[in-house]
Amino acid sequence: MILITKWFGCFLCDENRIIDKRLFPKDASEISERLALMQRGGTLPEEYELVEGKSRMFVADRRQALLGKPTLFDSSFIKAENFGYDNKLMHEAMLGLGRLRTSEPIPRDRSLVQAIRNLDDLIETSNLLNERLHEWYGLHFPELADYAKDKRYADLIARYGERDGIIEDLGLELESIGAELDEEDMRAVQDLADTLCRIYDDRERTEEYISGIVKDSCPNLCAIAGGPLSARLISLAGGLERLASLPSSTIQMLGAEKAMFRHLKSGKRPPKHGVIYQHPEVHRAPKWQRGNISRALVGKVSIAAKIDQYGGEFRGDALNEEFLKRVEDIKRRYPNPPKRPQNQGGKKRFNNKKRR
Repeated sequence: MILITKWFGCFLCDENRIIDKRLFPKDASEISERLALMQRGGTLPEEYELVEGKSRMFVADRRQALLGKPTLFDSSFIKAENFGYDNKLMHEAMLGLGRLRTSEPIPRDRSLVQAIRNLDDLIETSNLLNERLHEWYGLHFPELADYAKDKRYADLIARYGERDGIIEDLGLELESIGAELDEEDMRAVQDLADTLCRIYDDRERTEEYISGIVKDSCPNLCAIAGGPLSARLISLAGGLERLASLPSSTIQMLGAEKAMFRHLKSGKRPPKHGVIYQHPEVHRAPKWQRGNISRALVGKVSIAAKIDQYGGEFRGDALNEEFLKRVEDIKRRYPNPPKRPQNQGGKKRFNNKKRR
């Protein structure tokens, strides 16, 4: 027997015959609530009633895996109109379902996805403005780039403007080769520097916010990959729930989609890793060890994401210890780069002499 759930009720079938059924009330709001529970992965009371006391059950939806073994089944013979449900009721139920789902509390990992994308925008903007500020203020004081970087560079310009004040603040003794700027031009440069300082402040606050979300919502993943990398993995996957459902091989390639498509299109060498290259154990390892270390890392990342998504107890420290042991084993087993296979035939030689 197989359990089938439609938008209007639950059915227990044997091949193309309905053995038992539990129809939903003909009320749009009650149907909407049941459909919302199904979309969240829950099990309906009607489903429990139909399978109670029965063995060797099959189900048509992976959501119902606790009740039986999932299998494919053609349930098109079960039609709503045969049980007194019309399209108008279905339309009202679907509208109610949309209102219910959009008004649900937003999971923190969804906010994390938006936060990491906001951080990427801030980084791109700050890099662009920083380049413009160096080019513009470099006309007046090109030597400053050797003594101050990033936020410090912008802060000095925003506070002092003229190079004499900056030289005094830095305690330098030098004579600049830069040209003088008009007062109006200097004011415009200082406005640019002030804007850049505020963007750097926004970057710092966003990074702190992201680290806080990661530590609260996915502590196991954070223990394995760290806060920033965990956030990027969740962002690239589209949420913690989807990250937990991805196979390890897909997690390993997150962030390397362009390189993978280039490999599929042109036959170039495939990438060994994506954004997980940012993990210190991966990017510090020799090239010939990175593939094995990446596979070991994403295996633990996959487990940690599942624990965090489905509310398991904290095992981050144990998973991280297992990963580090695996890294040591890889380094011990592959200390030297593999030998390249020799070309037995050698290079092809062409005889340019004309045949007689």
